[in-house]
Amino acid sequence: MIHETSIVGLFLSPLLVSAFFALVASWSLRRFLRAFGMYRYVFHGALFDLALYVILWSAISSLWEIAS
Repeated sequence: MIHETSIVGLFLSPLLVSAFFALVASWSLRRFLRAFGMYRYVFHGALFDLALYVILWSAISSLWEIAS
């Protein structure tokens, strides 16, 4: 069962919270990949970034569901 998360009395959907965590993880991972020059092996950077975000969001949502 999915439960809302209360942050200072504001109830948020777990999907919204997991999307935020995925965004933060995506930003940090993209920064890491750019720092080490891995983007030169990527054909389409924006599409790669979107796919990376979707994969991270799916993984975080799955882990969130298992944990609760």
